[in-house]
Amino acid sequence: MKAQPLKARSAPSLEFTRAERTLVAELRTPYRVQQWLNRLPYNAEPRGGTLRTFRGVVAHGTAHCLEAALSAATILEQHGYPPLVLDLASQDGLDHVLFLYRQRGLWGTVGRSRDPGLHGRRPVFRTLRALVDSYFEPFIDRSGRILAYGQADLRELGGYDWRLSERNAWKVERFLIALPHVDFKASDRRYASWHRRYLNYVARYPGRKPLYFPNRRCWTAGYPKGKPA
Repeated sequence: MKAQPLKARSAPSLEFTRAERTLVAELRTPYRVQQWLNRLPYNAEPRGGTLRTFRGVVAHGTAHCLEAALSAATILEQHGYPPLVLDLASQDGLDHVLFLYRQRGLWGTVGRSRDPGLHGRRPVFRTLRALVDSYFEPFIDRSGRILAYGQADLRELGGYDWRLSERNAWKVERFLIALPHVDFKASDRRYASWHRRYLNYVARYPGRKPLYFPNRRCWTAGYPKGKPA
């Protein structure tokens, strides 16, 4: 399906390496970027916290959710997509960040996670609220629950290099923490039911990731199939 991105300013001229430029040329759509991210091992930060840009992700061959969102934004900005991100705020403080885009007036995402249910979504959602709701059940684990969401344009960071810096881009994290968020209302009964189901599942199948969610038709095809991170 041909992409129909939102109107965006001209993509910035960036000094990509040969490997980076090859990737940018190949990954022309959100779907292709999602497939590339799916193939990368999840960055569990074994040597301490990182917040790598696209350049760091290419160099290390691994990404966590925010690194994946920055990479997707850097790549797809070159193909006319605004560098938007969606922050899902959790009750346990472990937020999830995704690249956000619009196609034919409908919202979709690109993302990377430890959990298969928190990867990208096809552009089928008329509102951001409906898009966020598709993440509600998959977000639930022992302590996670979506409480709010916020949308941001990374161009608001001005001259800060979130695209190709070889340093950790910690300013992006601070920017998202300070971002105004919209409360996400969902019933406690709904949460409690799915929380019990999660606890029962992991007790019965240690080390496996659940794939029992009702909205999988909305997930971007080719998500990692429930393998441990």
